[in-house]
Amino acid sequence: MNETQICPLAQALDIIGDRWTLLVVRDLLQGKSRYNEFSHSAENIPTNILANRLKRLLEQGLVEKTAYQQRPVRYQYHLTAKGAGLLPVIQQLAQWSQQHYPQCKNIPAEFFQLTVKQALQHQRSEP
Repeated sequence: MNETQICPLAQALDIIGDRWTLLVVRDLLQGKSRYNEFSHSAENIPTNILANRLKRLLEQGLVEKTAYQQRPVRYQYHLTAKGAGLLPVIQQLAQWSQQHYPQCKNIPAEFFQLTVKQALQHQRSEP
């Protein structure tokens, strides 16, 4: 099939359609940037899956990484504008879930007020 004939929703799901990828993006939006921070999230993402999802996000241009330590080399991750563009999608999914599944944890109102521009500025201002 020609790539231009792929359904846009199918294309998006190929990139971000599993449980873990959007949770990593959520963590990035909430200020996490280092591997150990992601691995300590409440969902307990297995380390092999975390490494795979970060690699895929890098390959797709949703995330970039910079070294913060040289020996051993360790990286911090930040969303690109393309990755931060997922914020409204994640906000809508969270609102939908809270509306239809009341047993879900309430997300702070600040998260729903966050804009893509603010998310990108916050990430650029971190050490």
